[in-house]
Amino acid sequence: MEKLVYTIESLSVWTGRAFGWCILILTFSVSYEVFVRYVLNAPTVWAFDMMVQMYGALFLMAGPYALAQDSHVRGDVLYRFFPVKVQATVDFILYIIFFFPGMLALFWFGAEIAADSWRYKEVSWNSPARIQIYFFKTLIPLAGALLILQGISECVRCWRAIQTGKWMERLKDVRETEESLIAGNKPGTGV
Repeated sequence: MEKLVYTIESLSVWTGRAFGWCILILTFSVSYEVFVRYVLNAPTVWAFDMMVQMYGALFLMAGPYALAQDSHVRGDVLYRFFPVKVQATVDFILYIIFFFPGMLALFWFGAEIAADSWRYKEVSWNSPARIQIYFFKTLIPLAGALLILQGISECVRCWRAIQTGKWMERLKDVRETEESLIAGNKPGTGV
C-alpha cells in the first residue's frame, strides 16, 4: 500500500512541478503586456487570454500537488489538538462525504465541457484574437482525475494512521521559509 501511496504522490508532485512553469509564462506575459501597452502604446490582443489560460492551468493542476504536500488551507483550530487516530478518522470521513463527490462532479462535468469544447473547436470570446481554448478545457477533467487519485492516496494514509496512530511520511519537496526558521535552520541551507 505504501508503494501505491508514494506512486500517486510522485505523480501529483511531478504534475505540480511541471505546471509550476506556467507561473513563469504568466509573469513574462504580464510583463510584456505592461511594457508594450504603457511604454510603446501598442497593446496586444492575445495577452489577456494567455494570462487567463496560464492562471487557469496553474490553478487546476496545482490542486493535486497541494493535496499531496498537505498544503491546502485547513481550519484546524481544534483538529491539531486531536490524537492522530481521531484526525485520520475525521479526514477519512470528510474525504468520503465531501471530497470524492465533488471531484467526481469535477471530472464528470468537466469531461462533458471539454468534449463539447473540442467538438465546436471553441475559441475565446474575450478578445479579438479568438484564441483556441479547447486544449485548456481538457485540463478540467484531467485535474479531477488527478485529484481523485490523490484522494485515494490520502484515504490510504488516513486508514494507515487509524490503524497505527502515526501518519505516513510525505515525499519532501520545497517548503516555506518559515518552516525552516521554526525548525531553527538557515533558509536555503537545510542546516
